[in-house]
Amino acid sequence: MEHIINRRSFLKLFGAGAAATLAACTGKKEKQKATEEYKKQVEPPTGKMTYRTNPSTGDKVSLLGYGMMRLPTKVDNDEEYDQEMVNRQVDYAIEHGLNYFDTSPAYCKGLSERCTGIALKRHKRTDFFVATKLSNFNPATWSREASIEMYHNSMKELQVDYIDYYLLHSVGGGGMEQFKQRYIDNGMIDFLMKEREAGRIRNLGFSYHGDVKVFDWLLSQHDKYHWDFVQIELNYLDWDYADEINSRNTDARYLYAELQKRGIPSVIMEPLLGGRLANLPQYLMTELKQRDPERSVASWAFRYAGTPEGVLTVLSGMTYMEHLKDNLLSYCPLKPLTAAEQEYLHKVVAEKILGLENIPCNDCKYCMPCPYGIDIPGIFVHYNKCKNEGSLPNNAGNADYRKNRRKYLISLDRTIPRDRQPDHCIQCGQCEPHCPQNIRIPRELAKIDEMIEQLKQDI
Repeated sequence: MEHIINRRSFLKLFGAGAAATLAACTGKKEKQKATEEYKKQVEPPTGKMTYRTNPSTGDKVSLLGYGMMRLPTKVDNDEEYDQEMVNRQVDYAIEHGLNYFDTSPAYCKGLSERCTGIALKRHKRTDFFVATKLSNFNPATWSREASIEMYHNSMKELQVDYIDYYLLHSVGGGGMEQFKQRYIDNGMIDFLMKEREAGRIRNLGFSYHGDVKVFDWLLSQHDKYHWDFVQIELNYLDWDYADEINSRNTDARYLYAELQKRGIPSVIMEPLLGGRLANLPQYLMTELKQRDPERSVASWAFRYAGTPEGVLTVLSGMTYMEHLKDNLLSYCPLKPLTAAEQEYLHKVVAEKILGLENIPCNDCKYCMPCPYGIDIPGIFVHYNKCKNEGSLPNNAGNADYRKNRRKYLISLDRTIPRDRQPDHCIQCGQCEPHCPQNIRIPRELAKIDEMIEQLKQDI
């Protein structure tokens, strides 16, 4: 593989839907704001990290795991990842006791494993656990030969001769038939089990999104496959309301309970729902700050995800140093939520968020790149932000309608270039199968486009 994977090569390898998976490109203003926030932060203590023990191997795993999916980019070039900053943040994480690093061949335009490998190679191999995945989304990679090549390439990019935690990536997407083609018919699960026996994989598991029948089937085969861990989406909104947000999703309460029945540790993804649980409507943020003025709004979600005893580690994609520091403060050490605090998040905060009826976009960018250049997550994030602020111009009888109408249209143009806005969507549907949240993306884009057109015409 070339030293730098160009866009065309990456599309060919992973498919358009996974091509920009979690390629975090953020603007200069965001970075400047992050720098200012970083300067104000309290320094997290060293030697205080909370650890959980993996029953399969006895690994002492840090409760905070580093998701290498939203790596920092250079200030003057958002298309290039800042390896020096990646190194600094990895060093800081390890210094504060974080030892679990999660990556994938599909993250950061195919460069996450390489960046992660460069950063970790500078540390003793016993100081960290590295997790990566068989991200064979594209049918061109479903063959045994192509999947094995991807597996070996992960070791090459990570510069390791064994992988601590290896996952079948995003099982459930595409249903049982696609799962069989990716992992059963080509003999890949059998191959990976032999690699585990040989010690080149220390723990074998899977990450789940989509059809719960696949999840249930894999657990029914636990006596055969002996899953060492399973990665699920768990947060205080998805605990009881995942299926209400989208009928194709599964409540975290069920997923966690099924793993607990079998003694399988849970690795948690999306504790913040792509930042949505850190960017709540102002009145909810005020409520949380009043309850605990010393902690961030995000810390409530992290403490929630880390409180269950069956959780091995909680992943966070930490682009900036202040993200890393704040999350370390949540887990160095963990102060578990009380039953009353969990009930408050379930019955008060989650229900109010559910009532907002936002588009459940986590800004993960699995849907990108759009072949027609549309900034799908950018459009959804902008819409949700305005809705959370109460500035969505959806009622012409409202006294602030004229002001909100102008604000929405101007901020849309400033945030998203005209040629990347929803009116360019042709409803091809290529994006929809890749969405972990099962959003009906073309339908939502059409609804927003209709609203924008009405605002422009002042109907």
